[in-house]
Amino acid sequence: MTLLRDAGRAEAIAAAGPGDVLVVSWALLVQEKGLLAAKQFSTLVLDEAQALKNASTQRAQAARELKADFVVALSGTPIENHLGELWSLFRVVLPGLLGSAEAFRARFAVPIERNDDATAKAALRTLVQPFLLRRTKDAVARELPARTDIRLDVAMSDTEKGVYEAARREAVRQLMGLTDDGAPQARFHVLAALTRMRQLACDVGLVDTSWAGGSSKLNRLCEILAELKASGHRALVFSQFTSLLDRVELGFAGQALTWLRLDGTTPDAERQKRVAAFQAGKADVFLLSLKAGGTGLNLTAADYVIHLDPWWNPAVEDQASDRAHRLGQTRPVTVYRLVSQGTVEERILALHASKRALVSSVLEGSHTAGSLSTRQLIALVTGEPT
Repeated sequence: MTLLRDAGRAEAIAAAGPGDVLVVSWALLVQEKGLLAAKQFSTLVLDEAQALKNASTQRAQAARELKADFVVALSGTPIENHLGELWSLFRVVLPGLLGSAEAFRARFAVPIERNDDATAKAALRTLVQPFLLRRTKDAVARELPARTDIRLDVAMSDTEKGVYEAARREAVRQLMGLTDDGAPQARFHVLAALTRMRQLACDVGLVDTSWAGGSSKLNRLCEILAELKASGHRALVFSQFTSLLDRVELGFAGQALTWLRLDGTTPDAERQKRVAAFQAGKADVFLLSLKAGGTGLNLTAADYVIHLDPWWNPAVEDQASDRAHRLGQTRPVTVYRLVSQGTVEERILALHASKRALVSSVLEGSHTAGSLSTRQLIALVTGEPT
């Protein structure tokens, strides 16, 4: 087996022959796509295949150029947001099975996601299920200890509430009249407003650099971590905002906590060193960005996981929590989700059930849910029913 690294990649690819195994990262696949596409492989294994969910990316394009007699894709989240992601995966694994992007959207995505079309759902399941093998954790890892998920509501201070509500009202004013058929940039403006509100729900300082009023959520986090350390526990802390992790580190000043951090700026070599250090007991807390630390890591030295801010899709959070709740874990794992009361975070969590239903509609044949329309996103801001 040859692990392609920064040096000697061209020679290793050229020398690969029958019986050899090449292991390449997604980033290096893009860089070496010419050399890799020139070879005929017997088997192509695409691990963490949700990396190919966007068909227009260089990564997905490079994967489609690879030639192999047999292709298998492995993913814990084959559908994270909408059915177009499934189409992108199948375009690599079985090109042509689901037709063109336009045909797939017209035949399946629009009828299922917008109209809950039972005929379209049945047709899609019939088409893809012969090529799907779904193995749940309960079925393959029965020896795992229990996992408990707990929502912890955080009451914001009156000042924080005032800043948040003022921002929400301003967002409502700016977004009035926007629909799916409105301005081309409508969705962009709505998502920008939602991001601002999500940040304010975590720490006003993420939006207002002059803010000196602190963060109720980060205060609660520090209390929890102090209690866990005193009880002999260790924790993973996830956020989608690296700027929030910066604020967390500032909050640790003067506290009897040791910590490590991993995000998208962490070099690969340093990434492995920090994982090994945490596993060896050299830190109480591991701060991780959801994107960089949510997959591919074994962090069973932790028995608590804390999500600082909810993501749209619960499957992504589940994968992150599974960094601790995986083979090798010997203690029960507790997952905390910190939710600021009276904010968009509560409405995002309410979407989790529908997102799980989208996956089940294809993989198991139960209910369905689609990607969020611009109108539904606006409803998250205004607080109206979706």
